[in-house]
Amino acid sequence: MSKEHSNTVMKAWEATLRKTQAAKKRANSIFGTMSVAHADDEDEDGDHDDNKNNNNDNKSGLDASMGGGEVYHAEQFVLNGDCYTGQWQDNFPHGYGKYLWTDGCIYVGQWHRGKKTGKGRFSWPSGAIYEGEFKGGYMDGKGTYTGPSGDVYRGEWIMNLKHGYGVRSFTNGDCYEGDWRRGLQERSGRYKWANGDCYVGEFKNGVICGKGTFAWSDGHRYEGLWEDGLPKGNGTFLWPDGSFYMGNWSKDPEEQSGSYYPVGGSPPAEGDKLDWNPQQVYDGLSGREICTGEKVSILPSQKKLAVWRSSKGDAWTKRVSVDGRVSVGAERTIDRVRMLEGDDRDGGGIGEELGRDVEVDLLGLDVEKANLGGFPGQLKLPKTGKKQGETIYKGHKNYELMLNLQLGIRHSVGRAAPPVSLDLKASAFDPKQKVWTRFPPEGSKYTPPHQSCEFKWKDYCPLVFRTLRKLFKVDPADYMLSICGNDALRELSSPGKSGSFFYLTNDDRYMIKTIKKAEVKVLLRMLSAYYNHFRAFENTLVTKFYGLHCVKLTGPIQRKVRFIIMGNLFCSEYTIHRRFDLKGSSLGRTTDKPESEIDGNTILKDLDLNFLFRLQKPWFQEFCRQIDRDCEFLEQERIMDYSLLVGLYFRETSVAGYLIPSGARTPTGDQEDEGAPRLSRADVDQLLLDPTRWASIRLGVNMPARVERSIRRAGSELQLIGEPTGEFYEVVMFFGIIDILQDYDISKKLEHAYKSIQYDPTSISAVDPRQYSRRFRDFIFKIFLEDEL
Repeated sequence: MSKEHSNTVMKAWEATLRKTQAAKKRANSIFGTMSVAHADDEDEDGDHDDNKNNNNDNKSGLDASMGGGEVYHAEQFVLNGDCYTGQWQDNFPHGYGKYLWTDGCIYVGQWHRGKKTGKGRFSWPSGAIYEGEFKGGYMDGKGTYTGPSGDVYRGEWIMNLKHGYGVRSFTNGDCYEGDWRRGLQERSGRYKWANGDCYVGEFKNGVICGKGTFAWSDGHRYEGLWEDGLPKGNGTFLWPDGSFYMGNWSKDPEEQSGSYYPVGGSPPAEGDKLDWNPQQVYDGLSGREICTGEKVSILPSQKKLAVWRSSKGDAWTKRVSVDGRVSVGAERTIDRVRMLEGDDRDGGGIGEELGRDVEVDLLGLDVEKANLGGFPGQLKLPKTGKKQGETIYKGHKNYELMLNLQLGIRHSVGRAAPPVSLDLKASAFDPKQKVWTRFPPEGSKYTPPHQSCEFKWKDYCPLVFRTLRKLFKVDPADYMLSICGNDALRELSSPGKSGSFFYLTNDDRYMIKTIKKAEVKVLLRMLSAYYNHFRAFENTLVTKFYGLHCVKLTGPIQRKVRFIIMGNLFCSEYTIHRRFDLKGSSLGRTTDKPESEIDGNTILKDLDLNFLFRLQKPWFQEFCRQIDRDCEFLEQERIMDYSLLVGLYFRETSVAGYLIPSGARTPTGDQEDEGAPRLSRADVDQLLLDPTRWASIRLGVNMPARVERSIRRAGSELQLIGEPTGEFYEVVMFFGIIDILQDYDISKKLEHAYKSIQYDPTSISAVDPRQYSRRFRDFIFKIFLEDEL
């Protein structure tokens, strides 16, 4: 070795030493002589001492759950200025510890595999504090949040949102006590304003809505129905002396009606007039808005945790083993700082990664393999499917049929009609309620001229479907634009097993299906029960129907084509990677495509299912209740052969298209296709935090969840449900009940009798509605589970 080389080594050692001393100095300036044990002194109530004791008591349990190495006390200093001190295992905070970010955020509490899990305290530089339970980095469980200006919430949380029972005191003096859902007041509660006015009753999406009583501080009171924060519908206004006004309330004076009753409740004498206007009640409610309170600037789950091991000695660890020995040294890791709880990536390409001489084993996955190749048995996304359907241009065999459909829809929806009330008379559901309209090419008094052949258009129960569209909050102009706009419909490449043809609107919002006359009769027969079911349960998973129509072509053929217009369950900004049609039966319930031909549009079936679906506790409970309600409704209507359609968007994939299990974040580069948005942890937080976007998350739509991989035992190809593997993936889920127009008619009874001779009767789809409902529910409740994370 030359003298010059020795000097180079010496200079490198001196530079490393300076970095080490600077890192220690910076850490000492932040923490001083503070240790994890002293961090509890910040909490006057001593809760963190309890946390620490609980953590020590459960230390063996944590070790067992990780199956990892030794748990020891460590002080970690990162080049970006972050610092952690506390219990550590396998490159993760694990146990009890304190993390300080450079922006001033601090977390002190329990950790599990690098995520805030258990009891802890998170403080913001603004002065805001959350103290309570965490799960997977989220505020989840019971906890108290104190805002920087003094707002205080004490109650239950789910994924950073107030969800469950809680009490919130606002800085302006208002106070709310009651139920919360997704961060807003929901269902029953009590809101008291600073001036003494008080409302007790129902809320919806943070607004007074439903039945409730508003009491003014001067003794006046209103009892009745509310909508959007104002009296709407039947209600009674009471004066302090006992007199009252009872009637129908509306902000529109023309819709108001009612009677005044003096003290004693006697009816008013004929000709008596009350010198009082109900509009004064609306004036008295001015300024009685529900306070929204403060927004959290950054959520705990958005704070990224840096993990490092650099071969260049860029970061240093002070390790205290369980026997008290201390060692200080550099740990080899990635040159770049990796983030466990976020989605940050550098712009380096694959060639740059390969050019580095770095050994990495992050969360048990080799980075090069995770990016450039798979492991034995590792799941890979199917190839991205093309946009579904063939656009129907002029010259297509069904071009005129499409024009007829669009002309009929435009006529039906655009026709002037009186305001629709949700309370329909029984006569509206009469199957004889149908309207025929003739469409000659030259036009008529009621129809425009067109370039198609002459046809007749039939509307079934038009008032009912117009009301359903209102119930589903569908704007008539948007509805017409989707179906009848300048963009043509798309016909799916092949008809379904039933022989029906499917058409998609260009914006993918609606699906149009040709149906048989028998299916029309089934829908008209159950239409009243269907309508009442949707009015009673807004979270129902049953398919939404927007219109039922028929086109009759005139001429020698006089062919009739009947259409049903439905919502497209998979209309989303996210690419659907996997689709499953699930019934709970096994006979013939597998895809007939070879593996090489399966893409993102392929509908897989029961025997192709290789996942268990795990929902957060409140969603899981609501899901179970709704499945029971929907199956009871379909059973009562003698419906069978329906299925649960499930779509999955996987949030974590590698460049090569392999699925990355949750908790195994690796640098993955760009996602599988441009234009398919990525839902990172921060995206989920922002989606949940922004009230304007909450409407996009509901039961069965845009639901963040996890799936657990399952594997069938060898030789058990007909095993419906595989064995869980403990391998989880973060997903966004879509699901709903489809194909609800098949009743147990004579053809299905014959099919059941014939197949029962050849196969196990429990394995076939065609069974009695009661048996079908029971089997369907049993299957669904085995593959959908509560996420205990």
